[in-house]
Amino acid sequence: MRPLAERLRPRRLEDIAGQEQILGAGASLRRLLERGQLPSLLLWGPPGVGKTTLARVLAQESGREIAFLSAVQSGVRELRAAVDGLPEDPPGVLFMDEVHRFNKAQQDALLPWVESGRIVFIGATTENPSFSINRALLSRLQVQVLRALDAPALAQLIDRALDAPDGFNGQLALAPD
Repeated sequence: MRPLAERLRPRRLEDIAGQEQILGAGASLRRLLERGQLPSLLLWGPPGVGKTTLARVLAQESGREIAFLSAVQSGVRELRAAVDGLPEDPPGVLFMDEVHRFNKAQQDALLPWVESGRIVFIGATTENPSFSINRALLSRLQVQVLRALDAPALAQLIDRALDAPDGFNGQLALAPD
């Protein structure tokens, strides 16, 4: 059985809890998406706020293939293989988790593909990008700040878990004391 978080992972923008500052009506990212544009992004926020999920949903809703890499487990060789495996029209999305773990030379390897539009790059980081991402790469990305989920967003997730067929489906039983 898959973990609850995986079973209930949002598959549409409307299903993402919180993050109104970037996805709400009139927010800059929402406006771009409504015009059919998906820019290269850096998603910056604390662990567990949905950076990976957001990247997956953005790729899906824009009709693009996505490749996932972790900077902790990958190097330039894996980066090249992932880009080579992505379509060019429309450009595929390369998602890199923990991009701040790539060193300067590894981050520089992304530049030609981002500059040329060969890929849409979406990086995720928990670290301040001003200190962890080199300036050349950072200047080519739109930084979107994700916030910790507030009480209404958490309540939405709990309600979804309680009601969803893949969640508890009304079957939540508390263990006896």
